[in-house]
Amino acid sequence: MYLLCANGLFEARRAISTAIGGTPAMKIIVLITSIILSAAAHAQQGVPALYQGADLKLGEKLIADHKCTACHQRNIGGDGSAIYRPAGKVNSLGALRGMVEACDQQLNLGLFPEEVTSISAVLNRDYYRFK
Repeated sequence: MYLLCANGLFEARRAISTAIGGTPAMKIIVLITSIILSAAAHAQQGVPALYQGADLKLGEKLIADHKCTACHQRNIGGDGSAIYRPAGKVNSLGALRGMVEACDQQLNLGLFPEEVTSISAVLNRDYYRFK
């Protein structure tokens, strides 16, 4: 069995076959580890390289804490979602991240780069779906 992890491919077969001869507790540990590594690899599939490792929960929290939706509603009108599709402005992952950086600078939010990435990853997941 091969597992895909953030650092590449690892062969789990040797570890499992070694554990088979071990104690029942060791077999369970190896099985749980295999499941966790497989789930982590599956969760990162389909996530653009620019956003690999982005903390989506943090991005969601920052969007709520900084009241991004309310600001967009005031500035754009309606539900505010029209801001996510300005004609031709946001047409790549880098441009999306740049727009989040622009909001950060204009509003003096003081976001760290990893926070900008987390917010961008949430917006990409929910609105843009760039590959």
